[in-house]
Amino acid sequence: MRIFVLTGAGISAESGLGTFRDTGGIWERFDPMKLATPEAFAADPDTVHAFYNARRDNLRASAPNPAHAALARLEAGLARGGGELFLCTQNIDDLHERGGSSRVHHMHGELFKARCTACGAVHHWRDDLGREDSCPDCGARGTLRPHIVWFGEIPFGLDAIGEALARADLFVAIGTSGSVYPAAGLVQEARYMGLRTCELNLEPSDNAHAFDERAYGPASDVVPEFVERVLREIG
Repeated sequence: MRIFVLTGAGISAESGLGTFRDTGGIWERFDPMKLATPEAFAADPDTVHAFYNARRDNLRASAPNPAHAALARLEAGLARGGGELFLCTQNIDDLHERGGSSRVHHMHGELFKARCTACGAVHHWRDDLGREDSCPDCGARGTLRPHIVWFGEIPFGLDAIGEALARADLFVAIGTSGSVYPAAGLVQEARYMGLRTCELNLEPSDNAHAFDERAYGPASDVVPEFVERVLREIG
C-alpha cells in the first residue's frame, strides 16, 4: 500500500506551534506581506529576521506529539509490507523528523535552515539569523535568509510531489486549512486519479467536501487511531 500524507499546521498545534489561518492564528496577528515575502525581506530584513528568530525559539522549546510519532509508525509499517509513505508537509518545523519519520518532503521549506542569496547554498541553522552572519560557503555577509517559501515563491519539489501522488493508493490530509494553494488542490488531483481521500482535522477544512472519509478531533487522537487502523488492515 502506498499512502500520500499531506500535513499542515494543525498537526503541530498541540506541540505549541501556532496555526496560521485559524482564529487567533499567526496571520491574524501579523501581516504576512510585511514578514513573509521577498519584498518585505528586501525592504526590512531586520524585522523579518526577528520574526523568524522568535519562531526558532518557539520551535526549539517544542516537542513532537503523538500524531507525529504515529506517522513514523505508519512509515515503518508500510515499509515492512513493501509499501510506501510519502510524507509531504507544509510545515517548516522539524517535528516530523524528531517524531521518528525518516523521509519528509518540506514543500514550504525548513525553519532550521538558511539559504544564501548570493551563492544559493543551503545550510542547517538552528541559531538566530541576522544581517551580521556570513555564508559558510562563499563568505558573503548579510546574504543569508530563512530557507522558507514565502508568498509569491514556488513551493519546493512540485515534480516529486506529483510523482508521489501518481504512485499512491490513498491521499490523506492532516491538520490543513484547505485554503493554501497549490497544497489545497492536491485532494482534487488525487480524486481525478481515482485515489481514496481522507481528511483528519480538528474541524472541517475549506475543501472538506472533496474527501471520501473524514475524522475530526485533536491530531493526537485522530491520527494515531487512523494509523492503527491502517496497520491492522495491512497486517
